[in-house]
Amino acid sequence: MTTATIVLASSSRYRRALLDKLGLDRLGLECRTDAPDIDEQALPGEAPATLVERLALAKARAVAPRHPNALIIGSDQVASIDGQMLGKPGGHQAAIAQLERLAGRQVCFLTGLCLLNSATGRSQSCCESFWVSFRHLSQKQIAAYVERERPYDCAGAFKSEGLGIALSSRLEGADPNSLIGLPLIRLIAMLEAEGIEVLGP
Repeated sequence: MTTATIVLASSSRYRRALLDKLGLDRLGLECRTDAPDIDEQALPGEAPATLVERLALAKARAVAPRHPNALIIGSDQVASIDGQMLGKPGGHQAAIAQLERLAGRQVCFLTGLCLLNSATGRSQSCCESFWVSFRHLSQKQIAAYVERERPYDCAGAFKSEGLGIALSSRLEGADPNSLIGLPLIRLIAMLEAEGIEVLGP
């Protein structure tokens, strides 16, 4: 292991809570967060999987100069339906509109993940897919969910770790943590490739 610092290139409290589940501080690692400032717009014709993996790397690289000897985690997520991408709604009406579109449909949530070693320049990245089958929902049900959860900072307005689970009839994927924004199974493997054993003493 060449570093004692882990930096999460995100201001998301959801991703920080997921990272904390790994108990990296128990291994003597300091975990920090540093919000990147990047352009998150898709490039013309860019596929959703390509977008989230590119942005995950871009986020990690954006904060790397401030952390020259660290392992930096970048992540990005979109929902994909009918070939179009849905990001964070950002507000009440947009959240309702997104969920009205997703109701009764199967939607793919794509989460890009990157682990960048700022000391060596080595990066590992991937895109994790997770499928959500949404129930047929009434306008009243959608409004009640949005009012209670206010999922304005969640892709597709879907907050799976909270009441959002009531919106779905089936979840399919390798790692449910990816729905919340940080694929921990893949992250653990990336950390191990950098010499950090999450289950180590």
